[in-house]
Amino acid sequence: MDATLQALGGILLRSVPTIVLVIFLHFYLKRMFFQPLEKLLGERRDATTGAQEAAQAALEAARRKQAEYEEALRQTRAVLFRDHEERRKSLLDDQTQRLAEARDAARKTVAQAKEDLAKDAAGAKQELTSAAQSLAASITEGILAGRAN
Repeated sequence: MDATLQALGGILLRSVPTIVLVIFLHFYLKRMFFQPLEKLLGERRDATTGAQEAAQAALEAARRKQAEYEEALRQTRAVLFRDHEERRKSLLDDQTQRLAEARDAARKTVAQAKEDLAKDAAGAKQELTSAAQSLAASITEGILAGRAN
């Protein structure tokens, strides 16, 4: 057993440079390869995440602007609709007023025409009455003159 332990001690003694080399290699690779690689991957992750966050922020800003645009468009349409309704009402009121004026003018014209017609009828009636009286007087004179003969 003593020989086995001595052999094991010899193997262990010969493996020390290999163990030291492996440990040195481990720290060397960690420092020279893995840390810069982790740093680079972290920067890429930050850049990717940052780009995603920037894209998300831009998307949110675009949504806000779209909402503002739609609200402004809605308000503009409402203003245009109110203006349109006011103009329509104004034109309708103007048309109603002109129609009322035209009706009043027509009524006045008809009333004046009725008055003129009534005057003409009265004048014609008077003329007919006087013509009838004159004709009656002539006929009476003719009849009386015919009897006297």
